[in-house]
Amino acid sequence: MKVLLKKNVSALGQIGDVVEVKPGHARNYLLPRGIAVVPTEANLKAVEAEKQRYLEELAKRREELTARAEAIDGREVTISARANVEGHLYGSVGPAQIAAALAEQGVFVEPENIHLDSPIRQLDKYDIAVVLAPDVKATVHVWVVPVHEPEEGEGSAPAHDTHAEAETAPSNGSEAAVGGTGEAGAEQEPA
Repeated sequence: MKVLLKKNVSALGQIGDVVEVKPGHARNYLLPRGIAVVPTEANLKAVEAEKQRYLEELAKRREELTARAEAIDGREVTISARANVEGHLYGSVGPAQIAAALAEQGVFVEPENIHLDSPIRQLDKYDIAVVLAPDVKATVHVWVVPVHEPEEGEGSAPAHDTHAEAETAPSNGSEAAVGGTGEAGAEQEPA
């Protein structure tokens, strides 16, 4: 079935294109959502006028997007994440975290504009593409570094500290209250 696109569709075409699609896709998705119409003479004229308005608006926005891309291009952001000693992250860094890091620098980008092949799962420096429009792109340098906690600098100390806390916890009288009589536990708490 042939349809006339009223909006840009990445897999099909641009505004004003007449494309061939499966009838079910046209009936169930494109036509009800107003993405496409049946290609009649009246619709062709209406969509052509809509396309001209879109192109004029796009030209205005392109200048703005180009200026934003120049402001973004070459920026470096640092994202701290928990990782093991081999540099593998316990989670991952995705577009939302990169957008938040850019926002901290005063550069606001939607996470949808940040293109990652897959989430970042390793400590390293990454060059990430920010696509504001199909032909307006910028590159951001993202450093993923380990979180510096006081416990990490001590090597195996965090494991020792948790055992020490577990060993000292019963000595505050809670074990006596549980294991002994109620009177003995009551005597130990005030003292």
